[in-house]
Amino acid sequence: MPQFQTWEEFSRVAEKLYLADPMKCLMYRTDQAQDVKKIEKFHSQLMRLMVAKESRSVAMEAD
Repeated sequence: MPQFQTWEEFSRVAEKLYLADPMKCLMYRTDQAQDVKKIEKFHSQLMRLMVAKESRSVAMEAD
């Protein structure tokens, strides 16, 4: 499994992976409490992508 040196690098690759194949996942390990805020923000971004993707699929099926 690849290891990333920075949060920014991890989040960029994780978002690309989600867009390409939502069933695959990456892990992020940290021992820093400050990273929890970053993880929560990233989680919110992914949730928005999921909702937007589902909304587009429903709209396309309705057409």
